Amino acid sequence: MTTLTKPGTVTARRSSRRMWAILALVLLADALDVIDATVTNIAAPTIAGELNGGESLIKWLGPAYMLAMGVLLLLGGRLGDKFGQRRLLLIGMGGFTLASAVAGFAPDPAVLVAARVAQGAFGALLIPQGMAIMTKAFSRDMLAKAFGLFGPVLGLSSVGGPVLAGCIISADLFGLSWRPIFLANIVLGTIGLVTAARILPRDEDGDRSTVVDGWGSGLLAAAMAGLLYGLIEGSTHGWSTVPVVSVAVGVAFFAAFAHRQRTATHPLIKPSLLQNRGFTSAMLVGLVIFAAGTGLIFVLSLFLQEGLHAGARDASLGLVPLTLGTLAAGFAAMGGLVARLGRRLVVIGLAVVLAGCGWVLTLVDHSGTNVGLWTLAPALFVIGIGIGLCFATIPAVALGDAQPDEAGSASGSLSSIQQLASAIGSAVVTSIFFHAAASGLAHAMKVSLIVVLAVTALSLPIVALMPRTAPSEPEQ
Repeated sequence: MTTLTKPGTVTARRSSRRMWAILALVLLADALDVIDATVTNIAAPTIAGELNGGESLIKWLGPAYMLAMGVLLLLGGRLGDKFGQRRLLLIGMGGFTLASAVAGFAPDPAVLVAARVAQGAFGALLIPQGMAIMTKAFSRDMLAKAFGLFGPVLGLSSVGGPVLAGCIISADLFGLSWRPIFLANIVLGTIGLVTAARILPRDEDGDRSTVVDGWGSGLLAAAMAGLLYGLIEGSTHGWSTVPVVSVAVGVAFFAAFAHRQRTATHPLIKPSLLQNRGFTSAMLVGLVIFAAGTGLIFVLSLFLQEGLHAGARDASLGLVPLTLGTLAAGFAAMGGLVARLGRRLVVIGLAVVLAGCGWVLTLVDHSGTNVGLWTLAPALFVIGIGIGLCFATIPAVALGDAQPDEAGSASGSLSSIQQLASAIGSAVVTSIFFHAAASGLAHAMKVSLIVVLAVTALSLPIVALMPRTAPSEPEQ
C-alpha cells in the first residue's frame, strides 16, 4: 500500500533541518569565540615560557584578542547590514580560521600577538552576523528554542576553554605542547566555513544605504591600542617616555572618539544613549566590574600555576568552582531574579564578590603559597556567584531606560564595552600582579585582590544611578 505525504511536508522537514543546521553553525561560531577568549588564561605561562616572551607576552595574549573584538564588534554588525550577513560571516569564519593557524604555528611572540589581534578582528566580523541571520530566517517559535540553547552552550564553552587548554598542554599531543589549542580551530573553522557556504540563505546585496562610521571605529581602535600599549609596556619595562606618550595619545584619541560620537551623522553609539544617565551609569559600572572580574580570573590562574606550582591541567580544574559559580548565578539571574530585583541584584552581586575576594585574601594572607586548591575552592565558588550575578544583570538592567529604537545600539555598545573592559582588566590587573611579585607571589596575589576589592567597592554608589529595573517583556 502506498502512503501519500501531504503537500509541503517534505519541504517543511527540509526547512526545519536547515534551521537547526544554521543554529548549530551560529552556536559553533559563538563557542569558538568564548573558548579562544579563555584558553590563554591557563595557557599563557606555558606559551610565554616556550617562546621566551616573558611577562609582556603573558599580558598581551588575552587583551590582544579582546581589544580587536571590542573595537570592531559594532563595526562588524554595521558591515553585515551593508554588505550582507552571509558574506561577512564567511569572511569572518575564514579569517578566524586562518588567524588560528598562524597562532598555532607562530615562531615568536610578535607573530602570536598579531595573530591574536587578527582572531579578534575576524571574530568581530563573524559574531554579529549569526543573530541577524537567525532573526531574519527563523520563526518566532524556532527563535525561542534557539535562545534557550545559547546559555548552556556558551556556559559549557566558558568552562571547557580553560579545562581544554590544561588537558592539551598536559597531554603534549605530538610534542606540540600548547599549539593544538589554536590548531584545533583549523578543523572546526573549516567545517563551519563549508557548512555556512552550503546552508546560509543568500543576501548578496545587503542594504548599501547603511552608513558605516569607519572614522569612529578607527579613533576608538587608536585610543584603546595607545592606552593598553602604554599600560603594559610601562608596567613591564618602566615608565619611560614611550609608554607615557602612548597613554597620552590614547587619551587624546579617546577624546576625539567622544567628539565624533556627538557630531557624526551616523555614530557608532546613539547620542541619546550617551545622554541617558541610567545607561551611562550602567556602562561605567560594567566597565569596572568586567575589567576587575576578568583581570582577577587571569591573575588567579597565574597564582595557581606560578605560586602554587600547579600544572596547567590542575590549575584549570582549580578554576572550575569559580566558573560553575558564575554559570549558576547567571542562569538564576536570567531565570527571574533580574526581573524581580533589578539593580538590587547588582548590589547583591558586588557584595558577594567582595565577600569572596575577602575570603581568598584571608586564606592567602594566612597560608601564602602553601594554600591548597581544595581550600580555595569554596571561596572561588563564592567569587563566581558574585561575578555571575553582575555579568548577567548589568547588561539587562542597563537597557531599562532605553527606548525601543535604541535597543540595538545599546546592546551592541554593551557587548563592546564588555570586551574592551576585559582587555583593560587583563592588562592592568596582570601588570599590578607582576609589579608586586618582586616581594613574592603571595604578596602579588594579595595586592591584586586589594585592588579588585577597592574598585568593586567604589562602584557600589554608582549602581544607585542605574535604571531600577530591566525592560519588561513586550506583550505578544
